[in-house]
Amino acid sequence: MPTTTQLLISGQSRPGVIAQVASVLGEAGVNIKAFSAPEVTGTGKLRLLVADLDGARSALKAAKIRFSEGALKEVADLLTKARINIKCGYCTPSREGKRAIVVLTVSNIEKALNVLRDQSLDEF
Repeated sequence: MPTTTQLLISGQSRPGVIAQVASVLGEAGVNIKAFSAPEVTGTGKLRLLVADLDGARSALKAAKIRFSEGALKEVADLLTKARINIKCGYCTPSREGKRAIVVLTVSNIEKALNVLRDQSLDEF
């Protein structure tokens, strides 16, 4: 089952942030496959899925754009090792905007819950 790593850029919500990130990645030849930028006042989070993770890391570091990596890959890896298929998934910000809510449809709900139950999902 393919997995991916989400890049997370946190910062002040202001004009030009998405344009800057898109420009940096575009100049590096990195295709943005998906992004999420919910409407916020103050500090916001730009979430990206890219075609070339290593290229994106290098380009963002060179441009001194701070980022972290999301944990979808970690969750997907745990489920993969347990031979549980992720059939469908999406992510949405919580009402407070401080956390993401990840919704997954899996091939075996009870087994997935057992695999993830002992994990600190706040770290994911």
